Amino acid sequence: MKSTASYKVPSWLGRMSIEKQETLLKLCILTFCMVLSFSTRLFSVLRFESVIHEFDPYFNYRTTRYLAEEGFYRFHNWFDDRAWYPLGRIIGGTIYPGLMITSAIIYHVMNFLHLSIDVRNVCVFLAPLFSSLTTLVTYHLAKQLKDTGAGLVAAAMISIVPGYISRSVAGSYDNEGIAIFCMLLTYTLWIKSVKTGSMFWAALCALAYFYMVSSWGGYVFLINLIPMHVLALMLTGRFSHRIYVVYNTVYCLGTILSMQISFVGFQPVQSSEHMAALGVFGLCQIYTFVEYVRSRLSQHYFDVLFRSVVLLVGVTVGAVGAVLLATGKISPWTGRFYSLLDPSYAKNNIPIIASVSEHQPTTWSSFYFDLQMHVFMFPVGMYYCFTKLTDANIFIILYGITSLYFSGVMVRLMLVLAPVMCILSGIGVSSVLTTYVRNLDINKPEKKSKKAEASNYPIKNEVASGVVLLVTIFLITYTFHCTWVTSEAYSSPSIVLSARAGDGSRIIFDDFREAYYWLRHNTEEDAKVMSWWDYGYQITAMANRTILVDNNTWNNTHISRVGQAMASTEDKAYEIMRELDVNYVLVIFGGLTGYSSDDINKFLWMVRIGGSTETGRHIKETDYYTPQGEFRVDREGSPVLLNCLMYKMCYYRFGKVYTESGKPTGYDRVRNAEIGNKDFELDILEEAYTTEHWLVRIYKVKPLQNRGA
Repeated sequence: MKSTASYKVPSWLGRMSIEKQETLLKLCILTFCMVLSFSTRLFSVLRFESVIHEFDPYFNYRTTRYLAEEGFYRFHNWFDDRAWYPLGRIIGGTIYPGLMITSAIIYHVMNFLHLSIDVRNVCVFLAPLFSSLTTLVTYHLAKQLKDTGAGLVAAAMISIVPGYISRSVAGSYDNEGIAIFCMLLTYTLWIKSVKTGSMFWAALCALAYFYMVSSWGGYVFLINLIPMHVLALMLTGRFSHRIYVVYNTVYCLGTILSMQISFVGFQPVQSSEHMAALGVFGLCQIYTFVEYVRSRLSQHYFDVLFRSVVLLVGVTVGAVGAVLLATGKISPWTGRFYSLLDPSYAKNNIPIIASVSEHQPTTWSSFYFDLQMHVFMFPVGMYYCFTKLTDANIFIILYGITSLYFSGVMVRLMLVLAPVMCILSGIGVSSVLTTYVRNLDINKPEKKSKKAEASNYPIKNEVASGVVLLVTIFLITYTFHCTWVTSEAYSSPSIVLSARAGDGSRIIFDDFREAYYWLRHNTEEDAKVMSWWDYGYQITAMANRTILVDNNTWNNTHISRVGQAMASTEDKAYEIMRELDVNYVLVIFGGLTGYSSDDINKFLWMVRIGGSTETGRHIKETDYYTPQGEFRVDREGSPVLLNCLMYKMCYYRFGKVYTESGKPTGYDRVRNAEIGNKDFELDILEEAYTTEHWLVRIYKVKPLQNRGA
């Protein structure tokens, strides 16, 4: 008997048309990508409790909690006296509030629906939530650039790409968590408006741009890229009435809306970073007027008038621009903007910017680590875009080239590169598979057609099979690579450190939270804590204590004063600490555990920043090196280094501790050296608390001695 077993198609599916079945399949794939994007960012929650990562997110969490509890009016007018003592900080006028407002709205909506949730949990899960929305927007953007297949591939890629996961994992409550969604949404609506010429889509694009402005300072990239696209369309002869309509709408409405953000204010019409958008806006008016005049005059009269007007307008604009620059009405480019154009600028002129690890140039290995197969498929996608130049493809080409350059200058901007890498790789993979899957000999062809094929393409099926297999292997290895990078590099919060023991088990170092909780419960409520600026946000958020400097880094003079105290001898440092009303000093030390991101390894930046102002001119970086130009902490180290406050706070009592078998006491496991200054006492400080693994050390500043003593 013949077997009658067969798969039975559900009746409701069988009644659907082929188009509807394809739509359902695409919807299922896209939903899976969104769920995958959300779930891959939950490693940290599965491994640890719901903790917030890094440094800036602690400030964002603290301000969000204040907004949710006190309301927007008090939040907008909040003067934070816990930060930058004795200066303080006006919160409403110095932040991009989009992140906090988004979280507060979600918190209030969920509680209104009787879904009780804490503000902290909203903050922890916000980035994964928006990453799933980013997947959806990426699909629509790639779909507009090519087709649905490219959109699905791009969505699947961005859902797990490490370059984006690094800033969207659960607990990474930073501006970029929602800013990438806002950026891609703005681009998607811009492409849609360019294709249709509709003021409706252009207005939506302006609203998306406003959301981006409220969320992240990287909005400057958008307001320069979109005008660059319009200028490229002019130069290639593609400028038309629809481009004129949508750009005028986006620029005018977007500029007016962006100026409603207090931190932005009048920058869109005053700062040099925004002048490209204004210039292209003016150029659009001139270009359109010229085309109108051309249609009304003969060629001879038009040429005479055109040369005269160009000369007059050029001289007028140049003169007005020079006057505005000279009078300060147009502010010059900021140091951060210069550092993007010239990678060596910050290192030579602004050490506070150069000291941030996120502002360092990107290494070649980082590109492969964060992007993997996109490094190879990005040029393929670019090739397919060049072969069919459209208005939309010109935009994505410009986005790809500019973001590739900026990400090479600053490692932080790998986040801006990752989405366009996924989009162009999606276009490349989709185009390659579409081309070669057609060539697969799935059904046996007739002999006649096979002979005809052999004459012009003898190994067509074999080549197609090899290419499809190669792309499949690429995609599989990409999946494994992204999973490994996410679990090993981006799922552990920096505030809770982990390491592998000899038997492969995981060791947890929770010294940071231990120290902050000790500060919160064992110091006076009005105590002032001095530390390097890296830890300011965490101290105010977790210890609820007043700090001198934090991660905002807006006042180089104040930070320089802290650097001078750290780099000086005890007596000179004591004068600075009394001047700043310091009660406690906190330092990070990794010599016992091998934690390399400690204050000794950051110390040279403290020296450079401390010596960058007038009050710190006496601090010279060369004084902290040996005569051979080495930075050493052993007996060969510079006497200035071995007697400065930072050295003594880190190595106090360390000279009596054994760290490794077979090594002498006071052996620093980070610097791989026995410290040179072991037997010393502190005159102006007393040890208040040292955490279990010596990662955080807290000292109390002694009061002034009685004159009669």
